[in-house]
Amino acid sequence: MRLVITDLDGTLLDHDTYSFAEAQPALDLLRRLRVPVIFTSSKTRAEILMWRDLMGNRHPFISENGGAVFYPQGYFPQAPEADIFGDPYPELVRALGEASIESGCRVTGFAQMTVENVARECGMTLAMARLARQREFDEPFLVHDQERLDALLAAIASRGKRHTRGGRFHHITGKHDKAAAVRKLAERFRAITPDVETIGLGDGLNDAQFLNAVDIPVLVRSASTEKLKAAVPRGTVTRECGPGGWRDAILELFPQP
Repeated sequence: MRLVITDLDGTLLDHDTYSFAEAQPALDLLRRLRVPVIFTSSKTRAEILMWRDLMGNRHPFISENGGAVFYPQGYFPQAPEADIFGDPYPELVRALGEASIESGCRVTGFAQMTVENVARECGMTLAMARLARQREFDEPFLVHDQERLDALLAAIASRGKRHTRGGRFHHITGKHDKAAAVRKLAERFRAITPDVETIGLGDGLNDAQFLNAVDIPVLVRSASTEKLKAAVPRGTVTRECGPGGWRDAILELFPQP
């Protein structure tokens, strides 16, 4: 059994337009082959549910940089609704505020932003921005004093929290990451089908840990490719960016006669 575990923004979704049209032939192929496509993203549960509906996806998914794995009802025998790894969102917002004051590094997190602010910063519609603000385990934020960033990250770490960097925002999380969530999900699949091969696709540095945790890592070309390749030396790099690169990688991994 093969699992395709994929990031969304900049990988399956175009970084600027959020379109997945270029990837549609590969998505159709995986559906015909009955290969589970698992979304793992910094996006919220509410956002991912929307994208699952748009793509006709009915498989488990990982939200907010590994904050939780959510399972459709009845997907696994006796599985819970979710495996939770993240710290509560209010705790993260509080820790970020304290770290900002301590470090003298000004930040703006989603908790401080209006729906209109989020829509503008992310190039989203207002409806999508509302879903993006329904945070549970991860606070995205902008940094306004880059020269104080190292001090901010040290203050975040001193509070027992982690930092990662996505395509648009910095993120503060608890002691979780996409890799732990991917390993838990693969464990549940292997309890049913022991011979499972995992394929991971991602484009950003926040994907490095989960890409190192899969059997076949694919780096979808982006501005972060050089650094990501250094972090994931086993990874193969696509020629194209975004959903075009995603499509080409899948069609190469699942050749048809």
